[in-house]
Amino acid sequence: MTEARQSRIGEVAAPNVPLAERMRPASLAEIVGQDHLLAPGKPIAAAVAAGRPHSMILWGPPGVGKTTIARLLAREFDCRFIAISAVLAGVKDIRDAVEQARHERDANGRGTIVFVDEVHRFNKAQQDAFLPHVESGLLTFIGATTENPSFEVNGALLSRAVVYVLRRLEAADLRALLERACREHLNGMQLDDAAVQMLVEAADGDGRRLLNALELVATAAGAFDAAALRVDADQVVRVLGERLRMFDKGGDAFYDQISALHKSVRGSHPNASLYWLVRMLDGGADPRYLARRIIRMAVEDIGLADPRALRLALDAADVYERLGSPEGELALAQAVVYLACAAKSNAVYVAYNRAREFVAGDQSRGVPLHLRNAPTRLMKQLGHGRAYRYAQDEPDAYAAGERYMPDGLDEPDWYRPTDRGLEARIGEKLAWLRNLDAKAREG
Repeated sequence: MTEARQSRIGEVAAPNVPLAERMRPASLAEIVGQDHLLAPGKPIAAAVAAGRPHSMILWGPPGVGKTTIARLLAREFDCRFIAISAVLAGVKDIRDAVEQARHERDANGRGTIVFVDEVHRFNKAQQDAFLPHVESGLLTFIGATTENPSFEVNGALLSRAVVYVLRRLEAADLRALLERACREHLNGMQLDDAAVQMLVEAADGDGRRLLNALELVATAAGAFDAAALRVDADQVVRVLGERLRMFDKGGDAFYDQISALHKSVRGSHPNASLYWLVRMLDGGADPRYLARRIIRMAVEDIGLADPRALRLALDAADVYERLGSPEGELALAQAVVYLACAAKSNAVYVAYNRAREFVAGDQSRGVPLHLRNAPTRLMKQLGHGRAYRYAQDEPDAYAAGERYMPDGLDEPDWYRPTDRGLEARIGEKLAWLRNLDAKAREG
């Protein structure tokens, strides 16, 4: 056990210091849950062993050790550590950090690690301010973010830093953290299995959330004043109330979950579709947003294989507007299950994209004369609408051989019906009509 760790055992007498802070690891070896980066031979551990600091972006959910890793790397590399919060800082703070790094190098010959928490909140100019100093080696940049760096960090800065993905803590990691906190800081407080399970589930992969919840429970139970207390699930429920799962309404986790919902529907898995729908509702997603996405699924992935899907999705959105939560959420669930079970076709979606791509790259073609509107005598004299064949007056209500594309443009093959659901019958009808066209043009 390290001296730093020993000095923190029994710190019950410092109740004003949050438990999460007192539990902050004193070495990289004490960090739980990130063995893919910190175990011997893994990327960050290898850099420490080689004594070669490098700029990096630590990307991961809250409470998994991003700030702690940055602090400990500064200690391992014997660098000055400067922390900046992107929420509060500006370009002036960056300039001050650069000046401190320059002074540290010139006066003491030491390197500097500048840590930017929530780096995704810095704008382009603020991020660019680091570039020359990272490039020159004046400082080592470490950014922490819960958002996808591909979207939130400038390409120039991203190219000068290695992105490391930190994982949410597993149940075993959280249990180990909880046991250590009780042993070292809470007078040996004991929790029964149900209480441990509730705290681990409520933490939802976030170590900081686990320790904050545990501290509330310990305070209510009087663990700071008495030794070896026992806490059961009822006491946890009384303190924490209804648990809240991790859900970032505007971040990466949000878009990952809506992606999982859409792909589960597309993959015809109703149970998985329900799971992701309920996960998002449980996490606080706006049901109206989900209703819009469900409508999109109906037109993109079901299409004309089952046109009823769109009507059902629209009805579900309308029902939610009338009933609200929680009653209206059942209509969304019904729509999701139907869409997951329905025949699938993206033929219209693909055809639409093909048409858009063609039109975007093509010239502006005029409407053929026989298709033009002719509301005035002059327009009729100019030939507008002349020789137009009214399909309703033709056999089978179809003007076989008639052309509707611009002059000089052959009939494209954008829409290709699948052989699933109603679209199979649509395909048969279109094939029959194309056969009538061929016969009429041969004649």
